[in-house]
Amino acid sequence: MAEIAPFPYADRMTRPDGRLSLPWVNWFTTLQSDVQDAPFRLASVAATGQSAAIGATAIPLGALATGLYRVSYLARITTAASTSSSLTVRIGFTNGGVACSLSGAAMTGNTTATVQTETVLLQIDASTPITYSTVYSSTGATAMVYSLWVTAEEVET
Repeated sequence: MAEIAPFPYADRMTRPDGRLSLPWVNWFTTLQSDVQDAPFRLASVAATGQSAAIGATAIPLGALATGLYRVSYLARITTAASTSSSLTVRIGFTNGGVACSLSGAAMTGNTTATVQTETVLLQIDASTPITYSTVYSSTGATAMVYSLWVTAEEVET
């Protein structure tokens, strides 16, 4: 994240006529520009207590403009399977009319300390969804249970 310039505390805030002084005008102008250029969160999803695959599900973003978006996710095994398990997280998007997807490595640790987090940049087409999904496998009498949190941010449109 860009660092915001310190405010001009040594300069008077107002001129004798009551208007804002030039150093403060410049500082507020730069601040406004920095805030407008900063990425911001559009939507977050929390899928907790999952014990099956999640099919491709659109992040609830509404109609998006063509642009660069950042998607981050955190997946954690909350109950280990009694024998073995595997979980893969996928992020889907459309770029240049082509359906694309990115997948994290399969999580096969099968312990409650098994965690994966990833952040990806996506250049998407206008009015196309960004989706998340999982591939799930669990073996044994006790099924693996997991939680998934996904966040989408606009970086540049």
